[in-house]
Amino acid sequence: QLQLVESGGGLVKPGGSLRLSCVVSGFRVDYYAMAWFRQAPGKEREGVSAITASGGNAYYPDSVKGRFTISKDNAKNTVYLQMSSLQPEDTAVYYCAKSARPLARIGLPRLNDYDIWGQGTQVTVSS
Repeated sequence: QLQLVESGGGLVKPGGSLRLSCVVSGFRVDYYAMAWFRQAPGKEREGVSAITASGGNAYYPDSVKGRFTISKDNAKNTVYLQMSSLQPEDTAVYYCAKSARPLARIGLPRLNDYDIWGQGTQVTVSS
């Protein structure tokens, strides 16, 4: 059974940091590209980072570039999202996702390229 379980969300003040974790079971994270998406109330789900199966390349939209870092630990089969300099506009539910094809060539994360999703973890940035 393919499963992704996110954790690490919470309430943080503007300028603060959080690290999200996505524990994967049922497949290997070194065989699939992985990504993080977020969805704020009333808005569409958007990609905030993606990492290749090899871990050699990562992609970020301008909205989070320089503040967010995606990484993974193949031994733990876990993907991380380190977020810093958080702002209220980063408030959203954050989702981990698996690419639909093994060893896929990827760029900025697009919804249609990912087929398995976690349940999400809430991140709230507020003073």
